[in-house]
Amino acid sequence: MSGMRWTPRGFGGDRPDPERVKREGWNSEGILVVKADDDRLSWPERELIQQLGEKLYGKRKTEGARHD
Repeated sequence: MSGMRWTPRGFGGDRPDPERVKREGWNSEGILVVKADDDRLSWPERELIQQLGEKLYGKRKTEGARHD
């Protein structure tokens, strides 16, 4: 006996690649999502991201936060 399998929207199937979601957010909504220690950024760029994050959202919790 096989029953019908139903999963709520967003809980089944393939998930989009996070980089794709970030790119689409930037292109369609002007929303920028950047990891503070992204290896693609130079040191001054990472510092700028850190400063912007602190200005907009306050300092990060020290536990688990990495600041190189």
